[in-house]
Amino acid sequence: MSNDSNKMHKDPMTLVADWFRRTFSDPQVLALTLALLFIFAVIMFMGDMLAPVLASAVIAYLLEGIVVWLQRFHLPRLVSVVIVFVAFIVFVSAIMFGLLPQVSVQLTQFMQQVPSMLGKGQESLMRLPAMYPELITPDQITTIISTIKTEIGTLGQQAILSLSLSSVVGLITLMVYFILVPLLVFFFLKDKTKIIGWFMQFFPEDRGIADEVWNELDEQISNYVRGKFWEILIIGSASFVAFSILGLNYAALLAVLVGLSVIIPYIGATVVTIPVMAVAWFQWGWSSDFIYLGITYLVIQAIDGNVLVPLLFSEVVNLHPVAIIVAILVFGGLWGFWGIFFAIPLGTLVKAVLTAWPRAHKREQREALQES
Repeated sequence: MSNDSNKMHKDPMTLVADWFRRTFSDPQVLALTLALLFIFAVIMFMGDMLAPVLASAVIAYLLEGIVVWLQRFHLPRLVSVVIVFVAFIVFVSAIMFGLLPQVSVQLTQFMQQVPSMLGKGQESLMRLPAMYPELITPDQITTIISTIKTEIGTLGQQAILSLSLSSVVGLITLMVYFILVPLLVFFFLKDKTKIIGWFMQFFPEDRGIADEVWNELDEQISNYVRGKFWEILIIGSASFVAFSILGLNYAALLAVLVGLSVIIPYIGATVVTIPVMAVAWFQWGWSSDFIYLGITYLVIQAIDGNVLVPLLFSEVVNLHPVAIIVAILVFGGLWGFWGIFFAIPLGTLVKAVLTAWPRAHKREQREALQES
């Protein structure tokens, strides 16, 4: 009771100072804190400059699992690295020279058809007051149409200005990425042990908590990202096949959007539904083809949510939906696309740190009791 009463009468600054002294006197906690601060500072302040290096490190990390798998067949590491690297180059080349040109052509065609789509949509809106005179007036429809036209015009001007200003810089950046990223990926895979050993020399030898967090995070990130890759590939391919069979316009473009939508849980599938159903409606109207497309799309989403996700992510630590949405908002706001892509692994990192942190103090208390 006396100890509790003394704590209650302590000054708040004293309590904070005691907590810092008690917490960061542990070299394990200090090592974990330094590692997290270092990674966060590098990404925040040098992320743009080191973007090729960071992207290459992420790709090498993902390919490392395949390299380790090949080594189980008693292949030398260098041979395994060369096989995986060549397969990676072939895969990227197939996307760059096979899929992207087709998507680019369909995107251009889609943008050319936007005015006619807007005209058809305007005609449909103008018929609403006659169909539902008690709910909608012609003035309301006129206001809605003018607002839509203004917003689309503003977005179009911004897009044209952005493309004109960044096209040359973007082309140069793309060429740099094409040269640097494959080269860096190869050396990250080949010299993994040397690079990790060089970084580890700057941290204390006693890294118990940091190693505990990393081991848990390593398993979760590898399972999550590889599972997400297969989910994107399967859902995108299934959507392309289904859209092509049904004769939907811009099948490749919409399939890519559907595939990429799985990156953002809960939100992505909802958002991408709008362009898919809008293209189908402008192409077929309220017809049986439109209904078949809607049913097929719902089936694909149902298979994704009820079959693929449980199958691919069975070993991933489940976060509460609220935690996932918060992670998407926070890390997406900080790091854009990559923050959204790695929102769940980063949320898992926060969870692992919060879980390991009190464990350390409980372990210390048990050791102190055993010594006494």
